[in-house]
Amino acid sequence: MPAPINALKSALENGEVQSGVWLTLAHGATAEIAGKAGFDWCLIDGEHGPNTLTTIAAQLQALAGTPAQAVVRVPMGDDWMLKQVLDLGVQTVVVPMVNTAQQAAQVAAAVRYPGTGSRGMGAVLARASGYGEIVDYVSSANDQIFLFVQIESAQAVENVDAIAATPGVDGIFVGPADLSADMGFVGQMDAPEVTAAIDHVYARTKAAGKAIGTITFDPSDFQSQIDRGVTFLGLGGDSFVLQTGLKALAAKAP
Repeated sequence: MPAPINALKSALENGEVQSGVWLTLAHGATAEIAGKAGFDWCLIDGEHGPNTLTTIAAQLQALAGTPAQAVVRVPMGDDWMLKQVLDLGVQTVVVPMVNTAQQAAQVAAAVRYPGTGSRGMGAVLARASGYGEIVDYVSSANDQIFLFVQIESAQAVENVDAIAATPGVDGIFVGPADLSADMGFVGQMDAPEVTAAIDHVYARTKAAGKAIGTITFDPSDFQSQIDRGVTFLGLGGDSFVLQTGLKALAAKAP
């Protein structure tokens, strides 16, 4: 029995737009609700959300009973961190703050088993293999991994061609908030210089044949991002939706 098919990877490689939501509240119930809401994917955020391996595992279990595909963003691209998340059964990962081709190559190796990578063995004990039930997991897992690396600095923009050309990098995810801040435009994600940099990254990523991802909290920007080539589109986050929804409800109180 091989590793499960990564349906999100298949869709992205076919150029299909896949929309999702950020999960930062670190709770299984939130993940389950989001997973049943109609999104293609739900991303468990280990970088800015208060997540641990235990809370990530609980949310993966909650999402397993929904149509949404699970994605995890790790806090950083350390090998040991990626190994632990992958052993939980994650097949699509987002790695922040990748600034060079060397960093991209390191994380690409960390998410795949020897032959093409350096992922540590031991999945027979892990959720990823069904705790040993998927006997061909190690020999088939590499083919189902999808790796996004995040470009969110001026240095990364300069290195985009080399990063996108790195074997094992499947997609480039632009982090507009950090990128704009690094460029000197804190809180000004629509500054012309930032927009030009993002368009450059999109164009070079498309030229490399890799998937483009980003996140926006502005519904009026959804179609614009798709028109610019984004196929992995974050539509906001759970905490933001909860806050705005509760405020709107409270405003209607008599």
